[in-house]
Amino acid sequence: MVVSRLQYIRRRLLLAVPIIFFIIVLNFLLIQIAPGDAADVLAGEAGSATPEYMDQLRRKFGLDQPIYVQLLTYVSNVATFDLGFSFRHNKPVSELILSRLGPTLLLMVPVLLISVSMGILLGAIAARYLNRWQDKTISTVVVLTYATPVFWAGLMLIVLFSVKLGWFPTSGMEKIAAFHTGLARIIDIAHHMVLPVITLTLFYIALYTRLMRASVIEQNTMDYVTTARSKGLGEKRVLWGHILRNACLPVLTMAGIQAGALLGGAVVVETVFSWPGLGLLAYESLFARDLNLLLGIFFISACLVVLVNLAVDLLYASLDPRIELK
Repeated sequence: MVVSRLQYIRRRLLLAVPIIFFIIVLNFLLIQIAPGDAADVLAGEAGSATPEYMDQLRRKFGLDQPIYVQLLTYVSNVATFDLGFSFRHNKPVSELILSRLGPTLLLMVPVLLISVSMGILLGAIAARYLNRWQDKTISTVVVLTYATPVFWAGLMLIVLFSVKLGWFPTSGMEKIAAFHTGLARIIDIAHHMVLPVITLTLFYIALYTRLMRASVIEQNTMDYVTTARSKGLGEKRVLWGHILRNACLPVLTMAGIQAGALLGGAVVVETVFSWPGLGLLAYESLFARDLNLLLGIFFISACLVVLVNLAVDLLYASLDPRIELK
């Protein structure tokens, strides 16, 4: 039975609840396996601590309770949108995440849009000129960029465009001491975004280009393409008007799956460029054993992945009229 988009979105969001619940429980249990806790970190920074002080810290953070009690407490808190308190920053976790979510989305959205659109375009061109110099050039470049480690690419871009040429800043999101406002601040942030966005985009463009090329080649052998050619349509019209709509579907699927991986890549890029986003915050909280903050970041990341995959499914129905929302 075909349903409206609003009904479909509501149903998908309801189905996402048990998935996110499972992710919350799994993340909590995996983190508990790792040695050490917040009390150990604080005691280590202090240089020494008595057993009584360690017990006091564990009681303060609720670490003296059994694992199942801690899990039930955490799940019940998340159900009321209470992500806990960060002992490291002395702030609520939700407040910290909201302050860092904006910079991460500011980095992720352009990377996803540019990499998907450029990957589709380059893949279509490579398939259109299969085994010609255009295809060989694009294939060679994307293999090189795909094989290049993200952190190394970021460092080389800093060395070339920041240190040598001085075109872009080496780190940060904006010039704090400049106190820019309005349009000047937007331009400043965009200037700082260039190198991080390029670093992440290069890797994902290579991935989507290869996938799009293979998808176009596969679609080129389908019966509907043979029928379109038999009607006298030119190759460009067949490619751009018929093949691309179906060939884009695997790319969109991969983009939805890669949304989570993009957050993982953001950890590396944000660390290299000192970008004040969730990736850098996760990196810092991991070494500080700030488990509440780390779990909160994982929770928000899971929600983002669910929303991106929902958007991909809606795009599916728009690109291919044979796909019905049920």
